[in-house]
Amino acid sequence: MQLPRIPLNLASEPFRRDRPILVASAVTALLLIAVLALQISIIAKEREAARESRELTATIEAQLRAVSQEQTKLEAQLREPANAAVIDRSAFINSLLLRKGISWTRMFEDLEKIFPGNVRLVAVRPYLTADNMVQLDMIVGAQTAEPVIQLLQRLESSSTFGATSLLSSQPPSQNEPLYRFRVSVNYAQKL
Repeated sequence: MQLPRIPLNLASEPFRRDRPILVASAVTALLLIAVLALQISIIAKEREAARESRELTATIEAQLRAVSQEQTKLEAQLREPANAAVIDRSAFINSLLLRKGISWTRMFEDLEKIFPGNVRLVAVRPYLTADNMVQLDMIVGAQTAEPVIQLLQRLESSSTFGATSLLSSQPPSQNEPLYRFRVSVNYAQKL
């Protein structure tokens, strides 16, 4: 009969397997050092980029100050009484050129496509809004109000025309047998 084996270590310090833990710790330390080096390089690059941005901002602000000073000088020169008349005349001529730029032929072609057969165009006056869009102020006439309502619906649903508003209406009189309606509509003819 064989006796059972009892493990017995008579050494003063028992044997331990520390080598894998030491290797893993060394690899982890090397990885942490590499990450630290990477972060240091990223921080250095970001500092350099921030410095360049500050320099560029300072340069642009200096240019902006110079342009503002030049603009102030020019505005002061334009406000002089001798130059004010020239500016007013220039603005007047520019507004005439913009008004002349409206194509009447194209405008009437666009209106012809939209108008019902039983609505008459009595008067039309194009003008420019503050944002250089064309607005039409029209007076239209019809035997009844229904065709004019149909016209308003067509104008609003058209891609050429836009928001429409009915400004006033007049019933028929002895001199004028038609109902008259004053209509304002945005017109998409760009200048």
